[in-house]
Amino acid sequence: MQQIVRRGSTSSVRYRWAMMLLASAGGNRVPVIAKLVQADEDTVRDVIHRFNEIGLACLGPRWAGGRPRLLSDDDEDFVVATATTRPTKLGRPFTRWSIRKLAAFLRIVHGRVIRIGREALRCLLARRGVTFQRTKTWKASPDPEREAKLDRIEEVLERFLDRVFAFDEFGPLGIRPTAGSCWAAQGRPERHPATYHRTHGVRYFHGCYSVGDDTLWGV
Repeated sequence: MQQIVRRGSTSSVRYRWAMMLLASAGGNRVPVIAKLVQADEDTVRDVIHRFNEIGLACLGPRWAGGRPRLLSDDDEDFVVATATTRPTKLGRPFTRWSIRKLAAFLRIVHGRVIRIGREALRCLLARRGVTFQRTKTWKASPDPEREAKLDRIEEVLERFLDRVFAFDEFGPLGIRPTAGSCWAAQGRPERHPATYHRTHGVRYFHGCYSVGDDTLWGV
């Protein structure tokens, strides 16, 4: 305790408790000690009684444990799933979530009300690897069965991943020289002659992607 008082401590509370105990060991009464450290007399008595019970361990911190969690793991999963779902699919008239809009929506979800502040929501999403990004435009399909077809595609992606293949066509591709890179003297790169007449026609690239094998090939 003398070492704590003489050299000081990073904890002001620990320093004051050590002063109380040293003053008590010197024969000072509780009112005198309370005035010395500018503390309540009951606080001084509690520190002295605790020292008599457990010794110097009374100078250690007494953690309260903090407030219990308000959201379970299932609640956090639901928040992440909602944040990564298009607002229009959930009946909201906008294309992307903001923290304010998402927090407000979670408070009115039927059957599962989740109350969470904006900063806590932002930290939760960051911890789960969900970041705020700009949306991209797309052309809406006029097909009235669009949602049903998308649901079937999502079901196949989840249940039969080894049977899913994606096909696409890229073209037309002109057959012409393409600039690349090479090692050369400064300001004197290798040059390829331009083609003024396309004598080899055009080509198309047909690509296929195996979702289950994560393999891309084409002809």
